[in-house]
Amino acid sequence: MSKLSRATIIVDGVVQGVGFRYFVLRNANALGLKGYTKNLFTGEVLTEVEGEEGMIHELIKKLKVGPSHAYVKDCKVEWKEFKNEFKDFEVRY
Repeated sequence: MSKLSRATIIVDGVVQGVGFRYFVLRNANALGLKGYTKNLFTGEVLTEVEGEEGMIHELIKKLKVGPSHAYVKDCKVEWKEFKNEFKDFEVRY
């Protein structure tokens, strides 16, 4: 049985206006993760994600690279307790 976990991921750099949230959405769905992603007024992108810990690690690897027009300067991850709060993955505004 794989461990279920939750992570708050904040990505900084050129990550708004480059399709970053939809990149997160596609990858999270492909990995079977649930949660949401949204732009922050600071220019960062916040992702709150739940699922298998190994799949969250895979998502983090992808977010550190980002879509082709993004430039990722920093990726902060805070691990939390799994809450089973989300039914799917969505982009929030």
